Formats: sequence, structure tokens, C-alpha cells
Amino acid sequence: MSSVKSSNLGYPRIGEKREWKKALEQFWAGKLEKDVFLQEIEALRLEHLKKQRDAGIELIPVGDFSLYDHVLDTAVMFGLVPKRFNYDGGPVSLETYFDIARGTKGAVASTMTKWFNTNYHYIVPELDEAKPALVENRLLQFYKEAKQKLNIKGKPVILGPVTFVKLSKGYKESEFEKIVEQFVPLYATILAELQAEGVEWVQMDEPILSTTLSKEDLALYKEVYQSLNEAAPNVKVILQTYFDSVDYYKEVVSLPVQGIGLDFVHDRGENLTALNKYGFPTDKVLAAGVIDGRNIWRENLDEQILTLSEIEEVVSKDRLILQPSSSLLHVPVTVKSEETIDPILKNALSFADEKLKEITLLTKAVQQGKETIQEEINVSKQAIQALNQSSFRNHQDVQEALKQLSYKAERQAPFDVRQRVQKEAFQLPLLPTTTIGSFPQTKEVRRERMKWRKGELSNEAYEAYINDEIKKWIEIQEDIGLDVLVHGEFERTDMVEYFGEKLGGFQFTKFGWVQSYGSRCVKPPLIYGDVFYQQAMTIKETVYAQSLTNKPVKGMLTGPITILNWSFVRDDISRYDVANQIALALRKEVEALESQGISMIQVDEPALREGLPLKRENWENYLNAAVYAFKLATVSVQNDTQIHTHMCYSEFEEIIDAIKALDADVISIETSKSHGELIYAFEEHTYNQGIGLGVYDIHSPRIPKLEELTRNIDRALQVLDPTLFWINPDCGLKTRGISETVEALKVMVASAKQTRQNLLQNVQS
Repeated sequence: MSSVKSSNLGYPRIGEKREWKKALEQFWAGKLEKDVFLQEIEALRLEHLKKQRDAGIELIPVGDFSLYDHVLDTAVMFGLVPKRFNYDGGPVSLETYFDIARGTKGAVASTMTKWFNTNYHYIVPELDEAKPALVENRLLQFYKEAKQKLNIKGKPVILGPVTFVKLSKGYKESEFEKIVEQFVPLYATILAELQAEGVEWVQMDEPILSTTLSKEDLALYKEVYQSLNEAAPNVKVILQTYFDSVDYYKEVVSLPVQGIGLDFVHDRGENLTALNKYGFPTDKVLAAGVIDGRNIWRENLDEQILTLSEIEEVVSKDRLILQPSSSLLHVPVTVKSEETIDPILKNALSFADEKLKEITLLTKAVQQGKETIQEEINVSKQAIQALNQSSFRNHQDVQEALKQLSYKAERQAPFDVRQRVQKEAFQLPLLPTTTIGSFPQTKEVRRERMKWRKGELSNEAYEAYINDEIKKWIEIQEDIGLDVLVHGEFERTDMVEYFGEKLGGFQFTKFGWVQSYGSRCVKPPLIYGDVFYQQAMTIKETVYAQSLTNKPVKGMLTGPITILNWSFVRDDISRYDVANQIALALRKEVEALESQGISMIQVDEPALREGLPLKRENWENYLNAAVYAFKLATVSVQNDTQIHTHMCYSEFEEIIDAIKALDADVISIETSKSHGELIYAFEEHTYNQGIGLGVYDIHSPRIPKLEELTRNIDRALQVLDPTLFWINPDCGLKTRGISETVEALKVMVASAKQTRQNLLQNVQS
């Protein structure tokens, strides 16, 4: 390598207009033949490669494209199919691949959880009694495809063996090294086959290296990569890390690979400090992540050139690769289609395609000198400065409110006092049943909303339609026998987007979609300015729903930390200041709901855990800030107002103190997707406030069986107080169909009644 090269770690799968999502869902619905589906997907995959080539990227990733999830891709490449899917060896069929992710009538889907501290979800591989074998070298296939059809000699990307096993389940911790050793020969075969095809570079993703590790873990890395190096000595492996700095920098950069990929954006300066302190091996390439792969703001190219100048003092140009800090999977595809955004804001944005251009500009600056891109440097500076100086980011009332904050935020009375007051007020049965909030967003609901947004439906007509849906589902809930009802959220697109549209300081894109899980794409709002309360957001629909029933109807809000974590957040002030701005705005809505007689208010924080820093030593500051923001939004209510919250994918035992500190009257936590594993946390930790562990998985279309739900409830009641226990699904029902939702809830209510009756009989006997 004669000079610095440009590279990318991964490209968004979904397409500029979500072509990937549409093809998937048509195929699942039986509206697209398999051959046609695969042709459409291949065309999209090749288009993505061409875009990267045309942008000037030299090391173009192949194998990062997926039909569902890259971790699942890795698992099926090794024939890791859970027994319940009746796999009999050989390449895993497309149908089985999707069954693992989505479940079938007779087999539950594999566990899904968050990818590190992002909003992307991966399918957790199951290694129970597994005998991994290389059944298909998908990297070789994708490399050949790019080479034969586009003359692109790509850079195959694969999740490394240590991270893959760390992210898997179904083995004892003491077996970890032994399990990793089972995969090493398989990875060696993959590399050897790539070597035979003439592959030069392979990107081996090991993001676990950016978490808190032990020296024993590093010893294992050395053994693993020594074996892989010996298996394919002519393949240059880049050991790629991202999302944070690496611990044990000296040991990591000494591992037996040809390149090390480091994140110089989300490392808080620690990777750069270590580089300056300890140097860098002269026999390796440094793949420097200098463009933010997780946020959407234009780079100050001048600042990045300064960072690169510092790196160049240690690493020569001929041993330097420039790239994003992580895969661009986490950002939208392109800014060019956003025609309605204010020019001041639009000029300060950079999505995937624009980030590729920033990479090539920085590469040119390092190769040929800063002066060769001076015009682009000036443009980036001016765009960022214009936004920072705008009124959007200088809202005096908000800034003054932050200055006046007291760092004490507590409810009027402790939980035991509130519990007695609320028990008298609500008169709920033992094991009360409820849902998390949303009901099916049918194509009719989406169609009417779209007509309204386009101006084809008047405000009055749209409101009447939404009211009809609310009325229908209040009646359905009463017929099912639920104890606490919700209005269904039919007026809402996304649980963050809806609130962002009504709060000041937010901007929404038209095509700024990113993949969340499977074909589920979300359009995160851009928090570009100071956040402030502008108008009532939920009052009208909630009060209307409550007028239709004598049962309690929960007010439904999204919490400040979830709004923060599921948005693209401005980077000119502290994220915690932004969280407190959101909390102050939500507090006004909470108080407005209470003043209108809504005395159950759910402030959801499904993303609380996913925002945890990767390093445990940084958890305390984050959790303290998260708890403070939640309480800032909720503690001003009266004792007889019951505050609920909902959380997803919470490894409860790790953050139990923070969850207790939220002081919510009732929490609901996803547990069915993890097959009840969360319940074990309560065997060691006491939680003495209201709690509902989701008793069935809403991510799968299957209807749960009565005995499954009863078993889940009984397991929970072995460690939880039945007088504090609520029964609910594990998440909102927005993505489910009407009939499956109704049938599943009927089973849930029946299981609650059966368990309730058993408990009462046991007491009487």
C-alpha cells in the first residue's frame, strides 16, 4: 500500500426508499415469488456496491448486506439452527432462515436483543448442544458476485469468533474458551477459501474488544488470531473495533493480524491518547474511524484533519486507512432526497452517502495536502457555524429553565404510602391485566393518516376516524376483559417521532429511515435545537378514551431517555442537558393529563438500558442522569396518580438499583423474548414495587398457548409478590394483526383469571 486508502465498514441495507423492506414484506406475504425476490435483492445489493465505488471508496465491504441480520447470517453459515426448526443439515434454506428470526406456529422465534448500545436488534445465536460446521461460505459468494458483476475486489466482512460466541447463548461461562475453539477451524476454512480466490483484505469485526474485558480474554484473542493467521497467511485481516475505545491498547495492537481498526469518534479521546503514549506497530495498518458512523451531523473537516495530523505523527501514510467509526448501518442513506428541510439545517447534515464523500475528501487531504480540499473545508465550517448561531439552538427560556434546576426530584410520598392510596382509588383485582400501549396499525390506519398528511383528509375527518378506532378498541378491550385499558395510539406513527413532531427543537426527515429489527425501519427525529413544550400532545385522545369506559385508561408518553436514545442528537451540548430539556417538556404533559382526570400515566423507557456505555466504569454517570431525567418528568404528580413505565431487553440484575431509583409505581419489562431468563434475576434481587413481566412475545405472529402463559406467570410468582404483579404482553402491539392480537390477549386474560383463581383457592385452603 503506497499511500493512505479510503474504506467503509458497512452500508445501510434498506435502500433510499426502503426497497429492501418492501421486497421482504411482499415475499413474506406471498406476493413475491422467491426467484423474483432474490433478483430484486441482488440488484439492490449491487447498487449499494456501485454507490460506494463511485464515491471513491477503495476498500468496499462485501458480506455486510443481510436479508434480516448479520449475526443471524453468521449463525446459519455455521449451521446453527435451533432443534425446534427441524433442520437436517446442509445450507440453511431461506424459509428456515426467516423462521428462526420470526417464529412459526409451532416454534418460537430466537431471542432478539440490542446490538451493543444502538437501536439495532440482532438475533441471538443458540449454541445448546450445537455442533457448528461450515455449511456455506457466504463471504466467498458475495466476494465473487462483486468481482464478477462489478469488477469490484471487495473487502469481506464477518463477525469475529470471540464476539460471535460472546453474543450467543446456550453454554456455561466456564465453557466459553472451549466453544470459541470449536469455531476457529471454521473461520480458518473461510479465510483459506477467500485466500484461494485472491482476497487481499478481510474485516473481522470484534466489537467486544470495546467493552470491559479481562486479560484472559486477550490471551484467547491471541491464540485465535494466531491460528487464523497461520491458516491464511496471505490474507490481510483487519481486526475491527468500534463504539468505544479498547482496553489494554498495547496488547490489542500487538495481536497477530495485519491491521487494527479503532474508533476515534466515540472513544472520548482514549484511543488517540493511547496511540500517542504507546505508539503503533510498524508491521500493521491502522484503520482509523474518523467520521461518525452513528450520527447525522456534518463533520468539521478542519478538526478531523487536525486529528489525522496527530495520528500521522505515529503512523505513516502508507500504513493508514481512513473510514467511518462504525458501519453506516446506523444512519439514513442520503440527504439529497430531503427537499423540505430548512437549508440551514440541511446543510449541516451528513447521512451515509455524504459520509462516504467526507471519507474520500479526508483521504485526498492526507494524500495531497489540506489545500486540495480547502473549499470543502470552508463550506463545512460555514454550515456548522450557521446552525450553531441560529435561533434554533439559542432558546432563552429553555436555557434559563436548565439553570434553575434543583437536583432533587422526589414524589410526595414513598411507594408504600402511594400503593395504599392507589389501591383504594382503582379497586383492581389481583394480577391486573393491561397492555403496553399500542394496538395494530392496520393498512387502513396508515392510509387514512397518509391522506391526512397529504391534505386529502380534513383535520375534522381525520379526528373522527381516529375516534372511531379508539371507540372500537375500547370496546374490544372490555370484551376481552382487560382491567386497565389504553386508547391504542392510532394517531401515532412512531413512539418517538410522534412526540418529536409536537415538541420544539425537533426536525423530521422524509426518507431518513434506519433498520431497527428485521424489516422494521424507524425514522429517528433530529434533535437540532433546544427542546421545549409547544402544545398538548396526548390529552385529546386519552380523555376521549376515558370517557368511553369506567375502567382506568392509561395516558401514554415516551420517556426522555428513550426519546434521546432513539433520536439523532445535537452534538454541540451535553446529551444530559438535552435529556433534561426533554424531561421538562414532558413534565408539562404529565401534569396536563393529571389535571384532566387521567390518573394512570405510563412514561415508557424501553431504551434506558441500551444507552449504557460499553465500559462498566462509565455506567454510574449515565444511570444517574437517566434516573434524574425520568423523575424530573414524573415526580410532580399527586400520590393517587399511578406512574407506569415500560422497558425492553433489560438485564435486570445489572441495573436494578437504577430501576428502583426511578420510583415508578409499576414497571413492565420484556421477558418472553428472552424465554423467561429475566425471572432468574429476582431470585437474587428484591423488587418491591409494581411489576409486569411480559408473558408473551409480540414480535412473532403466533398465538401463545394457555399453558405457555400460565407457566410464565407461575415462574414469575415463585419470586414475585402476587399483590404487586401485573400481567401484560412484552411490548406494544402496533405491528401485529387484529385477529392475532385479539386472540393472544384472550389467552392472556384467561391465563390471568386461571392463576388468580388458583391463588385465591390456595389462600382459602
